[in-house]
Amino acid sequence: MTNATSRRTRTALILGASRGIGLETVKQYRADGWRVIATVRSQEAAQELQALGAETHVLDLTDSAATAGLAWKLDGEALDVAIYVAGIYGPRTQGATPVSQADFDAVMHTNVWAPMGVLPAVLPMVEAGRNGADEPGGVLAVISSRMGSIGDMAGNGGWLYRASKAAVNAVLRGVSIDAKNATCLTFHPGWVQTDMGGAGAAITPQESVAGIRRVIAGATRADNGGFRNYDGSVIEW
Repeated sequence: MTNATSRRTRTALILGASRGIGLETVKQYRADGWRVIATVRSQEAAQELQALGAETHVLDLTDSAATAGLAWKLDGEALDVAIYVAGIYGPRTQGATPVSQADFDAVMHTNVWAPMGVLPAVLPMVEAGRNGADEPGGVLAVISSRMGSIGDMAGNGGWLYRASKAAVNAVLRGVSIDAKNATCLTFHPGWVQTDMGGAGAAITPQESVAGIRRVIAGATRADNGGFRNYDGSVIEW
């Protein structure tokens, strides 16, 4: 590590940090001495993160006025890492089952429309950050899912969720084309023991986040626009 790197406090932005993977991400970056900025949807969640030393913003990421306000507040920041975590599952369907408009709107607004609004606003701040080798450009990531892989699809349970994750993968890939220095990645976090994954899931949030952070720390521009498992392996689009 260079002297310049050791003097510089790294900064991470976690979008959707109230619980699960987002909360654990805040905890791990703070434990490593990073400055962390986090968005949550309630004042109660904000207080929990503030107790960890994070800077918090209470907002709904599906509110375009709120996200525009966040971008204004963060204008001029240099973000070494920014991760969009927020997401919902929607109806737990089996098979190609029609979904209600209300379910469609809720899932697509959170999982697709919100990142389409906030990621382009955050990208310039990540361009101004530094990567793990202290070279220009940080890492902009989206927590997606292997269920969004079309090439890897072997089942169609959670049809709406799958469609939303395939769409957000396209969103991230599109942002990666605009990136000049930043490295943009979409992640499958594994089957994680969260409210969404359930208590019987294969790995803990701690394991998932530690893996994602290792991949981010080692990412280079050659990885830009990639789809990765939390262990770093490549996932088919």
